[in-house]
Amino acid sequence: MIYDSYAMYLCDWYRARDQDHAHSLTLRSFLSRNRLMITHHAVILFVLVPVAQLKQQHTLLYKVNGVLTLATFLCCRILLFPFMYWSYGHQQGLSLLQVPFHIPFFCNVANAFLIAPQIYWFSLLCRKALRLFDTPQAKKDG
Repeated sequence: MIYDSYAMYLCDWYRARDQDHAHSLTLRSFLSRNRLMITHHAVILFVLVPVAQLKQQHTLLYKVNGVLTLATFLCCRILLFPFMYWSYGHQQGLSLLQVPFHIPFFCNVANAFLIAPQIYWFSLLCRKALRLFDTPQAKKDG
């Protein structure tokens, strides 16, 4: 999370430098413009990671967070691609199934490369969630 935040700052700093902005990108201006993303990273780093390290996986907070993570990952990282194709098709008067044949081939290839790791990571999250919620009966009775 620290690396992600630092990388975001560097990207903004280089972008501001390349655009010859009269004002320099200060840490304060970066934090104020990216308040939500920085808060997201801070909560994960300072709340959710310690909960996981303290073996608190059995708590309701951990389980609710897991379900919300699955739902937001599915909506924002996987369903984004069919929505993008549907939206383009809607603008062009095409059905969802016609869109891949009416856009440049490299766009489909690029989207395939982008969605493949998302699907893989989502499958890992689902496996983790199944292990969390699927405790064997022997352990429950033991």
